[in-house]
Amino acid sequence: MPQPTGTAHHHTPRGLILDFAGVLTGDPRPVHRTWCESEGLLAEAWRATLNDHPEGRRLYTALEIGQISQAEWNEGTAALLGTHVNADNLMGRAWAKVPAAQRMAALARAAKDAGYRLALLSNSFGLEPFNPYEQAGIWDLFDVHVISEVVGLAKPDPAIFQLTLDRLGLPGPACVFVDDHPVNLPPAEALGITTVLATTEDQSVAELERLLGVSAILPV
Repeated sequence: MPQPTGTAHHHTPRGLILDFAGVLTGDPRPVHRTWCESEGLLAEAWRATLNDHPEGRRLYTALEIGQISQAEWNEGTAALLGTHVNADNLMGRAWAKVPAAQRMAALARAAKDAGYRLALLSNSFGLEPFNPYEQAGIWDLFDVHVISEVVGLAKPDPAIFQLTLDRLGLPGPACVFVDDHPVNLPPAEALGITTVLATTEDQSVAELERLLGVSAILPV
């Protein structure tokens, strides 16, 4: 199993910063492939449209920082996916069956109970009509919410990491940050934040248990 990357850990952590998709949720990619096939699309159509198509990338980047609404994104991206794709709640339909990461949520609750301050740091994919944070049931876990579309900044912009620290009221070396995209780790590390690259939920939880000295216990 790949080992998580991280910065040197010289201060006792007091803050935990978590990404959302791929950290507080399961891996969305197989769900999106299955959804594409249910819509009569190629399995990789979602990924290819959002990541490889120039207009698809432009629309998603604009959505992340609040330049367009989720409804506008739905319209534009449905047209790129195919004339037969219904734009109505497109984002919600694609994400409907992505599971919440229950062990990671339990880890976050344990950290909060132990006195850590928690921040949700997420590149947004819209809040309305589909709210992914509400679906996952994790919003109230966090002391601080830094959502890219709300603040007009997106990872890996260093400014969004500094904003998160400012809102937590903690210095970088007192915090741990978990994200599933390697590109988002160096800007956090530059501020002294200890980073964990999420590859699987079990790996991430185990690393955080070691770093924070808490245990993720699922509710009975």
